[in-house]
Amino acid sequence: MKPSRRRSTDMALLGAGLGALAVCLVTGLVAALGLANARLAGGPGTPTAPPSLTPPDGTATAPTPARPPADTAAPGPAPTASPAPTTPALPLTALPDPPRGRIVYTCFDGQDDELCLLSLDDGQITRLTDNAVGDWYASLSPDGGALVFARQVRGSNYEIFRMNTDGSGVTPLTQNGAGNFAPEYSPDGARIVFTSSQSGVQQVWLMDADGGNPIQLTTGRESIDPTWSPDGRQIAFASNRGGTRQLWVMDAPAPGEPVGAAPRQVTDLPDMGGRSSFAADGAALTFYQGLRGARHIFTIGLDGTGLRQLTADSDNAGPCFSPDGNWIAFASVRDGNNELYIIRPDGSGLTRLTQNVTADYQPRWGR
Repeated sequence: MKPSRRRSTDMALLGAGLGALAVCLVTGLVAALGLANARLAGGPGTPTAPPSLTPPDGTATAPTPARPPADTAAPGPAPTASPAPTTPALPLTALPDPPRGRIVYTCFDGQDDELCLLSLDDGQITRLTDNAVGDWYASLSPDGGALVFARQVRGSNYEIFRMNTDGSGVTPLTQNGAGNFAPEYSPDGARIVFTSSQSGVQQVWLMDADGGNPIQLTTGRESIDPTWSPDGRQIAFASNRGGTRQLWVMDAPAPGEPVGAAPRQVTDLPDMGGRSSFAADGAALTFYQGLRGARHIFTIGLDGTGLRQLTADSDNAGPCFSPDGNWIAFASVRDGNNELYIIRPDGSGLTRLTQNVTADYQPRWGR
C-alpha cells in the first residue's frame, strides 16, 4: 500500500466562541513573534482548533512521492544538505511537566518529503535532508546521535539508510532492490526492525545496526510498521493475518536465536491504522483508528483491555509515546494540513508543536 502525497486544502469553518478565540490568539501570536510553532491547549480529548481534512501520516509503509524522481544507477545515498535551523518554536516550559527530548519527523517542503528534527528543550527545528527524492519513517538511535529512515532510490525501490543527527554520514543499510520501510532502533541500539517486501509481501524483518544479518520475523499475509517495547523483548506491528488489519505483538528473538512463539493479537477494531508505539512501562500501546478524515488516537493494554480514545475531532494519525511516557506525539489536520501535536495519555493537555505552510507528519520521539 502507498499513502497518497495529496495535501488537502479543504478548511472547515471556524466554530464560534472559545474555539474561534483560541485560533485568533494563536494566529496573532505567530504573526507578532514570527514563531515556527504555536500552542493550542484544550480539555481532555477536546482540541480548540477547527477540524478539517487531509490525508497523510504514512498510513501504510510504502510512500508515493509527489513526482517520480530520476532513476539512479545503483542504490546509494542521495545528496544531503547541511542541517539548517529554523525559527525557534514557542517554549513549552510553561506546561506542567513539559515534554523533553527530540522528535524526528517527515516535513513536506512543497516538492518532496524531507526529514526534520525538533528539539523540545529550546523549540529549535533543524531540517536534516534536502534532496529531490523523498525520506520517510525516521527513528532516532537510543543515544540520540543517529537516525535511520527510508529513502526512495529508484521507482518502487526504497532502502533503509542511517544518518548522524548533524546530517552527516548518510549510509545505506539495505540494498536489496525491494521496498524497505519503517525502520526503528532497538532500545540498546544494536539492531533495527523494519518492513520489507523482498519476499514478495511486506513483512517484518530484523537486522544488525550496521545492516548485517537480516532475518524475516513474520510470514503469511502483510505485516507492517513494527515498533520495539522499551525493554527490547517485544515487537508490536500491524497485520491483516487474521483477515483485517489489527495490532499484534511478538517476542523479539535474541541475537542468533530463531523466531519464537506465534504473535498475539491485541486489537479487534475496524479501520485500523498502521503505526503504533509502546508506553514507557511496556504495558500499553498507542495507535490510530478510523476512516480517513476522522481517525483518532487511542491507547490500549497489551491484553486488549483498557481501550481509551484520546482525540475527539479532526483527522489524527501516527502516534508515539515520549520516552518518559508522559506525552504522546501525533500528526493532526486542524488548519488544512498536517501538523504535530502532543497530548497526555489521559487525553488532556493537547498542545501544538509545529505551524508550517506545508505538512509535518510521522513523528518519532527520542532523547
